[in-house]
Amino acid sequence: MDKALKDINVLVVEDEKDLNEAYVAILKSQKIKVESSFNGKEALECLKKFKPDIILLDLRMPTMGGIEFLTKINKLKPKLKSKIIIFSNYDKQDEIKDAFDLGASKYMLKAWASPNELIKVIKETV
Repeated sequence: MDKALKDINVLVVEDEKDLNEAYVAILKSQKIKVESSFNGKEALECLKKFKPDIILLDLRMPTMGGIEFLTKINKLKPKLKSKIIIFSNYDKQDEIKDAFDLGASKYMLKAWASPNELIKVIKETV
């Protein structure tokens, strides 16, 4: 059964302020419930009160990057049920493989993703 967009919760984890704000605006325009953080450490704090269906995760961030964040959420009890979409311009294959090994569902290059593609991938992933 497909979830309506208004019933989807997304956590945006992106360190670039302008991109973070753009993703939040795109998602909110579709009535998706959104929280955002600027690194993995902030995202872990956010997960204490917000239960996302999808985590839109950048790999390269200060303080705590995407791979370290994925490693930490895999140790949570009970285990987090969110699906992870890696959304990055970084395309180092071994790091992407590590992200998939740690539970990522999809990988998208930011540079090629239009707002419509982002919404489409979220709908397909949830």
